Amino acid sequence: DRAELLRPALWGVTVGVMSVASVVGLLEPALDAGSAGEVGAGLAVGVAFLLASRALLERRHVTIAGHDGPGVRTGVLVFGVLLVHSLPEGFAIGTAYASETAGLGLYVILAIALQNIPEGTSVAIPMDAAGIGRARQFWAAVATSVPQPVGAAVAYLLVAEFEALLPFSFAFAAGAMLSLVAVELAPQAF
Repeated sequence: DRAELLRPALWGVTVGVMSVASVVGLLEPALDAGSAGEVGAGLAVGVAFLLASRALLERRHVTIAGHDGPGVRTGVLVFGVLLVHSLPEGFAIGTAYASETAGLGLYVILAIALQNIPEGTSVAIPMDAAGIGRARQFWAAVATSVPQPVGAAVAYLLVAEFEALLPFSFAFAAGAMLSLVAVELAPQAF
């Protein structure tokens, strides 16, 4: 089957996209906006979140549309991490639009929208490996971005408070994503 032959390459693309998004899209802006302590704390909490989620899923029998197994568990982890990381992206959008910097809001929303495409693919790949249908893969990929408009609206209304949270929340998302890559996705690729 041709799809099966492509799967290692797709896992590799997923590892690369999520790693680059974590470092360039989350850690660099976190370090630009906050202190090393805030970023380090966010990273640590993000790693702890992923490891606790993974441990919880290992103790439970997880099924999606009648499918189960390691591919489903990985799919749920990827979905959960991307869902959680969408909220800080929403904060960034709302904060950028509320700022006085011309064009910043549009720039941030376009950058995040472009990043959402490979992230959605990252959700679909483990679901496909578990045998889950394309329609469910599509809607799971779309659903990972649901927190973005909510976070954007809240941050826009409360910009001063959320601007201070951006370094920690970006680092949290980066920590969760990088640990997901290290403990789930990279081993799957190899």
